[in-house]
Amino acid sequence: MLLPSINNSLNELIDLLNQLSQKEYSNSCAELSNATIGEHTRHILEMFQCLENQYDSGIVNYDKRERNARIQTDTTFAIENIVLIQQNLNKKNKNIELLQVIDGEEIRIESNYFRELLYNLEHCIHHQALIKVAILQCETVIIDPNFGVARSTIEYRNQCAQ
Repeated sequence: MLLPSINNSLNELIDLLNQLSQKEYSNSCAELSNATIGEHTRHILEMFQCLENQYDSGIVNYDKRERNARIQTDTTFAIENIVLIQQNLNKKNKNIELLQVIDGEEIRIESNYFRELLYNLEHCIHHQALIKVAILQCETVIIDPNFGVARSTIEYRNQCAQ
């Protein structure tokens, strides 16, 4: 169920990007503290890319992202990267060690691939919620009502509706 949920969220992002002009995608937005939709999209994608690129080593450091400016300015390139991520998600679960430096101190935490996929899904949804705030200013853009809404919230709303 995890991979279909990730693919669903990433497909929603593709649907959104297909509707945005390059200007809407890369202009700073007051509602996003002057960040851009493109910057939030890049951040989502680079977290997934970090996990994928560091999977073989078994040590993942999310701070070691590429920060590719082209992803945040070119919707076509961003979509190509989303498709690549989707094509490479289906890996075997294995133990992974998270590595991060906090206040000059190296921290290592045990995790696993599936747990990190779940983290990336939740992280994706969080940033989609932020993007949704900016999208509300674009009158011609149509997004799924569940765009940027946690899966648990969707389930809860569905139970309440019954």
